[in-house]
Amino acid sequence: MKFSVGVEYAIHCLLYMVNTEEGKSIGIRDLATFQGISETYLSKVYAKLSKSGIIKSIPGVKGGYTLASSAEEITFWDIVEAVEGSAPFFQCAEIRQNNILLDKDNLPDTYTKCPCLIKVVMLEAEDEMRKYLNNKTLAWLYDEVYNKKVPKEMKNATIEWFNNSKK
Repeated sequence: MKFSVGVEYAIHCLLYMVNTEEGKSIGIRDLATFQGISETYLSKVYAKLSKSGIIKSIPGVKGGYTLASSAEEITFWDIVEAVEGSAPFFQCAEIRQNNILLDKDNLPDTYTKCPCLIKVVMLEAEDEMRKYLNNKTLAWLYDEVYNKKVPKEMKNATIEWFNNSKK
């Protein structure tokens, strides 16, 4: 399993939106410029985030995007699902039933009634990852990055850059 770069783009860019002043928004161009990433690709990612209800579009000349709910309510898993979709990571094809030694017309119950153990393990692993990522929010990330890791001057400069980018 591998997440697309869109998940990373989304999380980084949403992080910059956490501290957006009330009534203001941030444009795709500003987010892409600040991060040095493709504006076209980021637009596609933001369309998915908007459709899933994580962000909302603000129309107008100085329009852009803002978080649709608080940073405490937006989990990493919400973002992963918005960008990657909600299909299970593991798709069991039941290839165990293709074993050439099996009589296809007379398969034992262990092959027809019981779930494939490989599928069970893989779905349990995905469930554990979902639980973990549901416990990590944008608010948690913001606190870790801006209150514990990044110097205060950098935090302030980042906030100021986005506040002044539309003027």
